Amino acid sequence: MPSLTARHYALLAAFTLAIFLPGRASLPPLDRDEPRYMEASAQMLQSGNYIDVRFQDQPRYLQPAGIYWLEAATVAATGTLQHRQVWGWRIPSLVAVVGSSLLTASIGASLFGTEAGLFAALLLAVSVLMTAEGRMATIDSTLLLSILLAEFALLRAWSGRREPRPAPAWVAALYWGALGFGLMLKGPVALIPGFGTPIALALSERDASWWKRLRPAWGVPLMLAIVLPWCIAISLVSHGTFFGKAVGTNFLGKVASGQQAHGLPPGYHLLVFAIAFWPGSLFAACAIPFAWLRRRQDPVRFLLCWIIPHWVVFELVATKLPHYVLPAYPAIAILAAAALVAPEGWSPPRRIAGRLLLAAYGLVWLVVGVGIAAAGPVLLWRLQHVVSPVASFVSVLAIALVLASAWLLWPLRAPRRALGFVAAAALATYASLFIIVLPSLRTIWLSPRIAAMVAEVRPCPDSVLASTSFSEPSLVFLVGPSTRLIGPAPAADLLERDPRCAMALVGSRDAAAFQARLAADGIAARQLGRLDGVNYSTGRHLDLALFKTRQ
Repeated sequence: MPSLTARHYALLAAFTLAIFLPGRASLPPLDRDEPRYMEASAQMLQSGNYIDVRFQDQPRYLQPAGIYWLEAATVAATGTLQHRQVWGWRIPSLVAVVGSSLLTASIGASLFGTEAGLFAALLLAVSVLMTAEGRMATIDSTLLLSILLAEFALLRAWSGRREPRPAPAWVAALYWGALGFGLMLKGPVALIPGFGTPIALALSERDASWWKRLRPAWGVPLMLAIVLPWCIAISLVSHGTFFGKAVGTNFLGKVASGQQAHGLPPGYHLLVFAIAFWPGSLFAACAIPFAWLRRRQDPVRFLLCWIIPHWVVFELVATKLPHYVLPAYPAIAILAAAALVAPEGWSPPRRIAGRLLLAAYGLVWLVVGVGIAAAGPVLLWRLQHVVSPVASFVSVLAIALVLASAWLLWPLRAPRRALGFVAAAALATYASLFIIVLPSLRTIWLSPRIAAMVAEVRPCPDSVLASTSFSEPSLVFLVGPSTRLIGPAPAADLLERDPRCAMALVGSRDAAAFQARLAADGIAARQLGRLDGVNYSTGRHLDLALFKTRQ
C-alpha cells in the first residue's frame, strides 16, 4: 500500500497552518477557559513556581501542570509575557493541530491508502470543533496530539500481533510516553482512549496476548516516571488537596453530576455531531454502511475500537461538552475518508427507513452549512450595524459552494467533488470569520477595551482595578493579576483604602449600590471613562464606567 511522502506531509502541514494561523494574534483571549490557562501560565513564569498552579491567589486544582508548562515555555521563548501578546500562549495548540493533522493522515494512509489519509486529515482540519479548539490556548488540542501518538503506536503494535517478537522498543516507548504526557495534561481522561482501544480490541478478538508486544514491564514505569514526580510534589505542596479537588471534585464529580450547568442526557454528543464535525458529519453518516459491512476487517475493527469506548463513556458521563469526544474525531474522519475512496464507492442504506434518515440528516447538514456560511455578515450587522462587502461576498460564495456540494452528494453523484466544494466553503468562511469579522466585533471585546482605557488613565504604575459588573477571566489576564472581581460595596471600600491609586469599574446595575457605599464612606469619586458592549459569556449588555477617588 503506497505511503505518504515528505512532500505530502509538507503540503498538509502548510494547509493546516493556512487554516489555523488566521486569528491567533488578532483575537483577544476567549472567555472563559482560555484566559484562565493563560493567566495561570503567566503567573507561573512571574512567580517561578512551576508546581502549584494558581489563578490570581486561588489554586487551580483541576488538572496537572502539563499545559501550563508548555505555555510558559513558549511564552518565555517568544518574549510575549510583558505585553500579553496572546499568540505566544497559543503556540502549543498550533503545534498540536499540525501534528494531529499529520498523524491522522499517517494512520489513515497506513490503513486505507494515501488518498484516504489525506482526505481524513482534511475532514479533521476543517471541522468546526477542531477549528475552534485549535485556536485556543487550552488543553484539548495538545491532549488530542498525545492520544493520536498513542493510537499510532498502538496500531503499529497491533498490526504485527501475529509476529513472534515484541514491537520495536521505540513503538512501546512512544505509546507509554504519549500516555504519560496525556496524564500530565488531563489526568485519567487520557487513559480512556489510551486503554479503551486495546481493551476493546482484546474483547472483540477474544485475545489479549498481543498486549505483551507493548512491553508493559518497562512501559508502565516509563509512563509513571513522567507523571509521578509532579504528583508527589503537588501532593506535598497542597497537603493532598490537589487530588481531592482534581480527582474527587473535578473528574469524578463530572461523572456523577452535571457541573457548571453542563449536565445533559446521553445522546448529546450524537446530536451536536452534525455541527461539531461539520462539514464532515454527513460524510461520516454516509460511511456507516461501509463500516458496518467491514466491521470484522482489521482496519475498520481498529477504528471502531477507538471510537466506540470513548464515545460511550462520554455519553454516559453526566457533564457534557462538545470537546470531550474530540479524541474520537480522527478515527471518524479516517472511516469517512475510507468510505469515500473505496473502489465500490458509497453504499446507500438498503432499507427505506435508513435512506429517509440519511436524507433528513443531509437536510440538517445543509441548514447547518448555510447557517455557518452566513454567520459572518449577520454578526457584523446585528452587533456592529456594519456591512462588510468582502465578508458578504465570501458568505454568498460559501453558501453557493455548500449548495453545490449538497447537489453533488444527492443522490451520491460525485462525493469527492462534493467534499472539495464544501471544504472550500469552510476554508473561505473561516478565513472571513477570523480575519475580518471577529476582530471587527468591538461590541463583544470588552476586556481589551477596558484594558486600553485603564492603561490610558491609570494614576499609578501599580494601580489596582476593582470590577463589579464584569468579572470575566480575560479582564484579569489583560489588566493584571491584582485585578479584583468584587461587589459594588467592596469596590467603594477599596477606593477609600487607596484613594490615590485604586480604580473601580462599575456597571449601571451596580451604580446605585456603589454610590451609596461611597456616600457612607464619606468619599467622592470622579468618572475617568465609560464604555458599553455585550458580555458574550452571559449575553448581557453592559454600560461600564471607570471611577477614581476625587482629590
